Amino acid sequence: MKRFITLQTPHGSLHGQLDLPNSPRCLVVVARAHHAAEDAAISSSFAEFGCATLSTELLTAHEVQFADATQNVPRLTHRLIDILDLARNDGDMERLPLAIYASGDVAPAAIRAAAQRDTQVRSVACHGGLIDRAGVQALDLLVAPLLMLFDANDLACQTACQRATRHLICTHATQVLGIGDDPAAPAAIWFLGNFSS
Repeated sequence: MKRFITLQTPHGSLHGQLDLPNSPRCLVVVARAHHAAEDAAISSSFAEFGCATLSTELLTAHEVQFADATQNVPRLTHRLIDILDLARNDGDMERLPLAIYASGDVAPAAIRAAAQRDTQVRSVACHGGLIDRAGVQALDLLVAPLLMLFDANDLACQTACQRATRHLICTHATQVLGIGDDPAAPAAIWFLGNFSS
């Protein structure tokens, strides 16, 4: 089943899509600043593991025009929390174990949102991004197991992960991706392993 979802904000509409396979094992909120061409492939990969996905954009069509909009971690966090609240009150999603998959500039917001919704978010995976920008408080408070995925040539992300790791008390791991590797596959394995433990 597919459903299109719209979330209204004071700055415009945010759009998302729920992909719900038969008997889903969990719900993965795929958080991005804006929709990208690879979104469908990411959702398809999670579906192969039996995961439902809620692919959501965190910036409005107007905000996407500004290069620094993705750097507003508080705004992205607030939007992601609103989406988590929507999932918690939706009949198709509310009973499913929930994880967040974030990439790039949305990664710090995913950490903050998971720290603030610690009873709802059961696992997190971030592909790239400077996760230390989530801030020491969020990193200290995060209880959801965290997988940090980064490309072999992404030295900035690797350095950010090293800085963040010093503050993490949650279960966490890092994994280097090779060229052409699918980041959703290790994320799905991480999520399902944590849900069953």
